[in-house]
Amino acid sequence: MKNIAWDAYQLFIEVARRGGLTGASTASGLSPATIGRRMVELERQLGRELFLRSQTGYRLTDDGHELLTHLAEMEAAIRRVETWRQGAAARALVRIAAGTWVARLVSQNFSAICTARDDFRIDLFIAEQRASLAHREADIGIRAFEPEEQNLAKVLLGEVAYAAYKARNSVEAATRWLAVDTENAISSYLRWPHENRPESIVVTVNRPPALRDLAISGAGVAVLPCIVGDLEARLERVGGEIEALRHRQWIVMNNDDRHRPEIRTVVDRMTRLMRAHADLFAGRRPSREG
Repeated sequence: MKNIAWDAYQLFIEVARRGGLTGASTASGLSPATIGRRMVELERQLGRELFLRSQTGYRLTDDGHELLTHLAEMEAAIRRVETWRQGAAARALVRIAAGTWVARLVSQNFSAICTARDDFRIDLFIAEQRASLAHREADIGIRAFEPEEQNLAKVLLGEVAYAAYKARNSVEAATRWLAVDTENAISSYLRWPHENRPESIVVTVNRPPALRDLAISGAGVAVLPCIVGDLEARLERVGGEIEALRHRQWIVMNNDDRHRPEIRTVVDRMTRLMRAHADLFAGRRPSREG
């Protein structure tokens, strides 16, 4: 069998971790059609089915999961080689995996996470998909549920609440709903409009930040974390909290790495930052209705 180029495996990793061709296209710069053809060719070369394809995205088969595990080990080896190549003086890299809105909070308060005096660098990976810390795809992750993996350490941060929001004093917007398209609606709050207001959806987008922008413009109603909607003066809640979406939030790290100085430092700082916003995450800020 002809050797398979590493870039084919890299594309497979992007599709697998991002759950479909659209996310992999954004990451790689290739068109979804091109990536789709490359994945078919990879399956042909390997003689194994790697994906279950559907309108909602690409899910891994058992063979796909096994290949991803093998490739994660190769990635880790490549990172070790790269660190060795750069030399002992190179600054350590701390990789943080977070969803859209936590990443936004981290970005807005970045000086609380990393300063010019710190001897490490930050890589912030933004995605709604759950990062696999078990295979060291990231060093630190934020999760919406308690991790089950035995090799992960965890810290409870608090609870996250959600509500529907529309532009303040916009009457027309109250019956028009906004949603992330089904392929990218990975989180429960992103699926909520499809499951509860499908007949009222008038706009779909492929990235959560657009929901906030569209709601502000008066285009319709968007389900958002309360820490996002309650802090935006141009938005108001439509009804109360959507209690079915409330969940706890955890910061997780690989148990073997959690005592590394740079990871311990970033975890401590992120924990302080998130807990300082605990009331906002939990929706305990009074809305500006009325």
